[in-house]
Order: sequence, then structure tokens, then C-alpha cells
Amino acid sequence: MESDALREFLERHSRLFILTGAGCSTDSGIPDYRDADGDWKRAQPVQFRAFMDEPLTRKRYWARSLIGWRRFRHAGPNDAHRALARLEQRDRVELLVTQNVDRLHQAAGSSGVVDLHGRLDTVVCMDCGQPLPREELQQELLLRNPAWAELDAREAPDGDADLDGLDFSSFFVPACPKCGGILKPDVVFFGESVPKERVAVAMLGLQQADAMLVVGSSLMVYSGYRFAQAAAKAGKPIATVNVGRTRADDLMALKVARPCAEALGFLLRPA
Repeated sequence: MESDALREFLERHSRLFILTGAGCSTDSGIPDYRDADGDWKRAQPVQFRAFMDEPLTRKRYWARSLIGWRRFRHAGPNDAHRALARLEQRDRVELLVTQNVDRLHQAAGSSGVVDLHGRLDTVVCMDCGQPLPREELQQELLLRNPAWAELDAREAPDGDADLDGLDFSSFFVPACPKCGGILKPDVVFFGESVPKERVAVAMLGLQQADAMLVVGSSLMVYSGYRFAQAAAKAGKPIATVNVGRTRADDLMALKVARPCAEALGFLLRPA
């Protein structure tokens, strides 16, 4: 059985480099981006250049975020997060690198975590670098856009909401309170590069590990796929827990095609 094979893989390798993606958080109520074939489920997320260059794109982004953040901020860890935290408690994890921006690994108790794509609970000024809690910006958005506070929409990935068909031109987007610059979530947008220092820390963790475990990621985005490439090149075995195909299927020693919390649940049972 797949669960037995996964258990054996984890027992065989004492220092794991773990990479997680959106599928790890779906049981926490946060939607993922791709279907079982690795294709987009909805329109692609906002591009970095469009966000920076187009005021109307920023208005649309923050209007949708005003709605989506209400649910996103209340999401809690699920058994997949708790299982990986349990592995760390057993001193089996060299490093956990997540493509998610929800901080649910930390909430579950994991401490050795690299937030590869940043964190959604912080906003940063693109001009002066001033950080701002996302919750503080939420209050300002609600104050400045009271009519929008009454709206609701289906939840979308990463604190977004499927709010379309509206005129966003009147939506007010606050500027940086320090310098008046553009505020952006402290996350890596599509079309934006992952900070080199994060990649370097992650690669060092991979070098020191003896195997790689991918949890809930299709690896379609290069920022995550590069680690599978590096692991394979170094001769380190790779196991993946993911429903549907991944970009690195041909590199895998083991693939478990089950939901993450279900597949990893055995780690939470008494030894």
C-alpha cells in the first residue's frame, strides 16, 4: 500500500528536506491553484508588473483581497501541517521550505521553516521598505471603502476572492503611511523573483538532507521545481504526496496520490 511505502521511505531517511505547496493547506479551507492535470483552475493570479504599473489592477487586487482576507486570516493548521511538525519534533527534518504564504506550518509548531514566497500577513512599501501588518491595512481598507465591506464572494487562493464584473475604479487603495509609496503584500507575485538569500538557505538545507519529500505541490512553478532538479542531480531520493501529476513525476522514487492530511495522518498516531 502507498501508506506503507511512504512510512518506509520516511523511516529509511533520517534527514528530510521538505517542500510544501498549496495542496498542504486545502484541508484548512484555502483553495489551491491547479487541477489534477497541473492546469490552472481559474484565471492566472495577478502579475507583478501589472500590479506595479497599473493603478486599476491594484484597485482590483485590493478590493478582492478585502473580501478574501476575512476568511484567510482565520484559517488554522490541518493534520498535514501537524504531521510535518511532529516529524520536526522527532528531529527528522533538516529544513521545511513552503511555497505557501499562510504561515500555517508555524502555527502547527514547525520552527525550521523557509517561507519561499513570503507571507500574506505582512504588507511592505515598495518605495521605502516599511512593513505593515496586513490586519492594520484591512482596517484602513474597510474605513475607506465601506460599501465594499458588505460584499461577499467565493474564496480564491492566497486570500483572494472571485469578485468580478464590478467597477473597481472608485475603490480607494491606501498608500504607505510613511512615504506615500505603493503597498504590496510581502509575497512573491507571479513574474517576480524569489529573493536569492531564501533560495540559498533552502539549497543549503537540501545539500545537508539525505532525501526530499514533496507535499501538496505540482512543482509546475520553477521556484519549487528547481529543488527537485537539484535533489535528483545529487542522487537524493524524492517522494511526493500530491493528488494529480507533478512536473517532476519522472524524478520520483515514490509517489502517493492521496490528499496530504490523509496520507500523512499515520505520523500523528501513537508510535
